[in-house]
Amino acid sequence: MNIEPITPHLGAEIDGFDLRDLSGGKAEQLQQMFSAYRVLVFRNQNLDRDAHKVVGRVLGELHVHPSKKAFGIKGDPEIFKVRAQADTVKVNGGRWHMDVSCDENPPASSILRLLELPPIGGDTVFCDMSRAFETLSVPIQKMLTNLDARHDGQRDLRWYGLTPEAGQSYPSWVHPVVTAHPLSGRPVLFVNEGFTEEIVDLSYDESNAILGMLFDHVAQNPGLHCRATWRSGTVVMWDNRAVQHFAVHDYSPHERLGERVSVVGQGPPIAWGRTQAMT
Repeated sequence: MNIEPITPHLGAEIDGFDLRDLSGGKAEQLQQMFSAYRVLVFRNQNLDRDAHKVVGRVLGELHVHPSKKAFGIKGDPEIFKVRAQADTVKVNGGRWHMDVSCDENPPASSILRLLELPPIGGDTVFCDMSRAFETLSVPIQKMLTNLDARHDGQRDLRWYGLTPEAGQSYPSWVHPVVTAHPLSGRPVLFVNEGFTEEIVDLSYDESNAILGMLFDHVAQNPGLHCRATWRSGTVVMWDNRAVQHFAVHDYSPHERLGERVSVVGQGPPIAWGRTQAMT
């Protein structure tokens, strides 16, 4: 097996590790690599759908995407399809986001394999949300640790031009702006452009200004990023509690089709560094 870090802080490419065989301590090895790098790009894999789900279950119970429940989408409930066709304008993942952060208990991790690839392009970019917090100034850090934000699935739907019909619901939940990673304990900046609608208890203008600054901080700092390039046989796994990601749509009119499984989180996000409220 060969492990090549993608950046000094985030991500690794793995070759020579067969995800179809997780026997004899290999499941523990996978978990250790995942904890260390948080984004793993596996090369030369040959997973079918069932094997894909088996890999996910090594990390925990598989998540069912809220669109399956809200809209009655047919097919395997544990598989979320991502597709860009020749005329697609807004692709799945085309904004910085953490998967389904609008859930009370957002997915802990996600694993994506592509079934159809463009001849070139279509990279996925990841952002280290612990470093995103740690590179903010101390006064801003102190302010953020005592704030909560509302994550709303309808924000994501609006971006795609979708509106739930009567009787359909989509999750909305309030989470701390800065969370503690459930394994490492490191602070994580837990707001994202895809789902975070507002910072609660602030005025509209205050919330928009702070969120805008944080969204720009994520998008405009390449030192926080690593980039996964796709080719046949690639499988990418990421820690959804620690990173955001962005699907680059630079390959039109070519098409791209993939399947993702996500793993249920260990519980709702917990605040990091919070002080007692002033009385």
